[in-house]
Amino acid sequence: MTANAFHSITQVETSLWDAADQLRANSNLTATEYSMPVLGVIFLRHATNRYQTALRAIDADQAAGTMPKRPLVKADFIKRRALMLPEAARYDTLLNLPSGASLGGALVAAMNAIEADFPPLQGSLPKDYDRFDNKLLENLLRCFDAEALRNATGDVFGRIYEYFLMKFAMQGAQDNGEFFTPPSLVQTLVNVIEPDHGVVADLACGSAGMFVQSSHFIEHEGFETMKRVTFYGQEKTPATIRLAKMNLAVHGLEGDIREANTFYQDVHRLQDGRPLWGNCDFMMANPPFNVDKVDAESIKTDRRLPFGLPGVNKDKHVSNGNYLWISYFHSYLSPTGRAGFVMSSQASSAGHGEKEVRRKLVETGDVDVMVAIRANFFYTRTVPCELWHFDRSKPAERKDQVLMLDARNVYRKVTRKIYDFSPEQQANLAAIVWLYRGQQERFLGLVQSYITRLGTEAAAVNAALTAFEASLTESRAPLVAFMDSVKAIEDLPQDKRQGLVDAMTEWTSAATAYAADRSGLVTDLAAFCKSIAKPSQTNKAQHAARRAFDPLAESARGLVKQIDLLYKLAARTAQLAQELAARDEAAEFFERRAVSKLTRQLDEERKSAVEQLKDCAYLHRQVVWLQDRFPKAEMQDVLGLCKVVTRSDIAAADWSLTPGRFVGVAPAEVDEDFDFEQTLRDIHLELADLNRESLDLAAQIQTNFEELGV
Repeated sequence: MTANAFHSITQVETSLWDAADQLRANSNLTATEYSMPVLGVIFLRHATNRYQTALRAIDADQAAGTMPKRPLVKADFIKRRALMLPEAARYDTLLNLPSGASLGGALVAAMNAIEADFPPLQGSLPKDYDRFDNKLLENLLRCFDAEALRNATGDVFGRIYEYFLMKFAMQGAQDNGEFFTPPSLVQTLVNVIEPDHGVVADLACGSAGMFVQSSHFIEHEGFETMKRVTFYGQEKTPATIRLAKMNLAVHGLEGDIREANTFYQDVHRLQDGRPLWGNCDFMMANPPFNVDKVDAESIKTDRRLPFGLPGVNKDKHVSNGNYLWISYFHSYLSPTGRAGFVMSSQASSAGHGEKEVRRKLVETGDVDVMVAIRANFFYTRTVPCELWHFDRSKPAERKDQVLMLDARNVYRKVTRKIYDFSPEQQANLAAIVWLYRGQQERFLGLVQSYITRLGTEAAAVNAALTAFEASLTESRAPLVAFMDSVKAIEDLPQDKRQGLVDAMTEWTSAATAYAADRSGLVTDLAAFCKSIAKPSQTNKAQHAARRAFDPLAESARGLVKQIDLLYKLAARTAQLAQELAARDEAAEFFERRAVSKLTRQLDEERKSAVEQLKDCAYLHRQVVWLQDRFPKAEMQDVLGLCKVVTRSDIAAADWSLTPGRFVGVAPAEVDEDFDFEQTLRDIHLELADLNRESLDLAAQIQTNFEELGV
């Protein structure tokens, strides 16, 4: 996803949340009370979008003769990852109810109709809408009926659903937000274990994010999810199970999700009657960390704990439940299964009984990849974590090896308190795993995808610059006309007149320098695009393409500065002209509104041109990042990032599985691509977050005083 695309979807998410949360604030509801009804409305909006998309696809298939013209059935829609929505449950039906109709009652009826037609959702959809004010519900429905959302794709709406889950988690809804795992962590797990077939299980499934991301991975490979995998989940909180079932349905998926406490219960059986234990192709989870009240007597003979209990305190409780989870994830795997899960960073070097369990795990040869994640990836806690991965089918040459990957210096800042991985960062981390597994062609394929995308973005630079230049010319015309018109007015202050002349002269000089540099860059970009039109996907050819773009990246950075300078000079000239036009004798010659409009338009075109150049530089940086660390497209140790260690290395380190203990510390790097404008935006973002927090705190204090009668 380019910076522009990421920024656009982020704006949509933020505006929707602000609107919906404002409605919540006006209703005096808590986040917990409001979360399920809002998620239900998002579910309806998304389900309607999917229904309409499927209907269009069916119409097209029937028109093309690839599908017979007959009455439609549920299977026609399920095949296209949609529900066959009853008319009463369609979003437009609800929005067009006659005046005076009970919207709350209609929403309840819609949810009941969907559950009646789709058994996996039975009892899961929210049905307490009739306690809400009719006007609030109408505003809520209209909030999710913007043009951008009526035409939103499944991926976009999936992101919005996940965004709202995240925001409710941040507000402390639903058991302190433990139901939600940040998507970038889930995606990283998926990228390593690649769950594309068989039985996929999550014993602490929360809102089913692991299953949703698995489906994205399967679809990216070109397969239909429900034909490839079966999802099994356990979750101890009934409200969270409802979230999970809605999340699956929103994405056109199904899964067998049961209420159970995994510490004591193993409730699933496969369709053929076999236990889930020992038969999972893939295990995924983000279990609760550091649980300390598990009854040791109840689990001491549990077959799911082949490595024994990790340590029991004087109260006959397991001292820390982390290694119970770790043991479960290993024991549920089939002989060829893989597991990926989030775990407290304390676990990888814990001592005493936990170290003994860890030693036994390492000695199986099944520990595959360990990834260290920095703090602030979670929404309700700031602790760092690690991603553990098991592979029971490692080839003989890797059975004694573990990839240690320290990703603590890889991140993208989302807010003052929250970080994540960009899609490219996720892909780059996955590429390291590919090299560890000897999959050089996949590594080269990723590099080639960046080069191909770079060519596409580079080809679009000329059009973006042309639009900026046209706007620049248009914004200059009324200023030149104004200067010509006031030449003969003798009473104007000479210093202001000269200031305007000097500003225009500086603008002209900057434009001349820009034109020369722009011409050279566009010519070079065209030559680059031609040179990669028919790539030979070899490491040598890719390095040559990267070297060819190295000087262009530098030129692009320079042109960004020139574009910004031209806008600032144009804005400054317009301001000086406006100050001069404040004199009565010059006012009639200055079109203030027209000039302001043109300046705003110029700023928009500036942003587009700058982002286009930055998109090129960004993709180039991805190639540089991979090639500088792995110049031969082969696995090698990289100081501060990754190292392949052996069982004897781990034993020598007291059986620690902490990546940072093995990879060392990378030397400090000079950031040649430091983005001053982005840094200012980050500072502004932090200030906005602090301002919102202060307002929320002030409101809470006021509410507390009122409740105390003060």
